[in-house]
Amino acid sequence: MIGYVTLGTNNIEQAAHFYDELLALLGAKRAMQNDRFIAWANAPGAPMVCVIKPFDGNAATPGNGNMTSLFVPDTKQVDTLHAKALALGGTDEGAPGDRGDGFYGAYFRDLDGNKLCVFNM
Repeated sequence: MIGYVTLGTNNIEQAAHFYDELLALLGAKRAMQNDRFIAWANAPGAPMVCVIKPFDGNAATPGNGNMTSLFVPDTKQVDTLHAKALALGGTDEGAPGDRGDGFYGAYFRDLDGNKLCVFNM
């Protein structure tokens, strides 16, 4: 159902490095890009994660209550992606752990303050 998500950025080069490194751990590569946005995907036609400079020219700001969640195949990958995000300069929003009902997740913010979750069920 989800085709893609976009995360606003104020520094496309910095965001590109962050997501190139992070999403490579999931096997994702750049699928599309121009001077305003970059999109990563695992395969043609698969859902994409994108960073974008806002169309209106105003500064990108993270939305209160917005979060992008990435499903991963096992809990070890939750741990790995969370650690990688922090190593790349992201900030911790919740260490990896069991959140109940079989949900194992970790939370972090990217370099622009966008909140992400990596999880396995």
